[in-house]
Amino acid sequence: MDRLNAFIDRNAPVLVGRLRRLVGFPTVNPPGENYGAITGYLARELAKVGLSARRFPIPGPLLRSSLPPSQHGYPRYNVLGRLRVPGARKTIHFNAHYDVVPVSGAWRHGNPFSGAVEKGVIYGRGTADMKGSIASLLTALDALRATRTRPRMNVEVSFTADEETDSFLGARWIVDEAPIRPDYAIVMEGAEGNRVCCGHNGTLWLEVTVHGRAAHGSTPQNGVNALEKMAALVLELDAYKKRIARRTFVTPEGKTMRPTINVGGVFSCGPGAKINTVPAQAAFSIDRRVLAVEDHAAAERGLREFLAAAARRIPGCRITVSKVSENFSCFTKPGHPFFKAMAASVRRLRGRPTVFSVSTGFNDIHYFAQHLGIPTLGYGPGGDDIHAVNERARVRDLVAAARIYADLLTSFDG
Repeated sequence: MDRLNAFIDRNAPVLVGRLRRLVGFPTVNPPGENYGAITGYLARELAKVGLSARRFPIPGPLLRSSLPPSQHGYPRYNVLGRLRVPGARKTIHFNAHYDVVPVSGAWRHGNPFSGAVEKGVIYGRGTADMKGSIASLLTALDALRATRTRPRMNVEVSFTADEETDSFLGARWIVDEAPIRPDYAIVMEGAEGNRVCCGHNGTLWLEVTVHGRAAHGSTPQNGVNALEKMAALVLELDAYKKRIARRTFVTPEGKTMRPTINVGGVFSCGPGAKINTVPAQAAFSIDRRVLAVEDHAAAERGLREFLAAAARRIPGCRITVSKVSENFSCFTKPGHPFFKAMAASVRRLRGRPTVFSVSTGFNDIHYFAQHLGIPTLGYGPGGDDIHAVNERARVRDLVAAARIYADLLTSFDG
């Protein structure tokens, strides 16, 4: 490990350069920009560090049936790399997504895709979520190649699309359609520092449309104001928030988690809106976070039933509810030897006892853990202000993650 760590430390500037290059591809999703350019680069980088690499384009018919028409002109790609180790009995799979959320606001260094470095911190959209993980893994694999250190397992690597929406054409496609055969998987986000992720919340995203009746603004009594009905319905949801907050889940680290909802991340009026018109339509979103131990179908059914009952209590309130997207929660008790090996690597490189956590946000762990039924955990370099202005990652954490990946690859054989 001394040679590996020395290589990684010496090549920290190369790691930063890789991450700056990755951040420089504005892979904003939606709509899914620059996917072709970044996946071409990633396939070349995997080949440079000793893996065979292949880029998989998503077939046109599947893309068109899965995405709204406004995104049909944005192709999707997933990248798969492989390293076969003579005599290895098991295979470990590393996964990361390369898409990022849109940007807004005034950034510290101007361009949010510049990858500016200041005092050991690299700024830019995707540095923390999660292109930093990609750069760390590539550096760990490069260290193995350069020092001629053989991993103890076969290695698979996938860089996937669309995690920031629903992963249907990304990690789900890799798991269900690509020629992979992993025994273990690491999704390189969800926990950092001395924490290892063993599960995550799920999401249920709904759009609620409130239907009113238009009228002239000077005679509002002749219409049904959809905005007013929507406001009353949103207030009703306070009772639902309190109801679900009584459900709890205590994680392995002793943290108590509760289900949550966020209302109105997106809200809108209907067509024909004008200041002197009674609004005939209003819509808002609901983001329901589903605990790792909740039944997802029951959570959806309960929310829909509450909305229907609440609308009936409001005179003249007529609604329709549609599902925008969902991501399923998961949780694995961290008793498997794979989890213990990762905990040992984190402890050795971080110098603190490892704790197992459950992420409030969703990630792609559940595809590997549930679709493939293999031990899957989450760990990456992390960062600050994820999805916000001035997203950033610390260089020392990027280096530490690279060291941990290399340590696990050379200490655990399944």
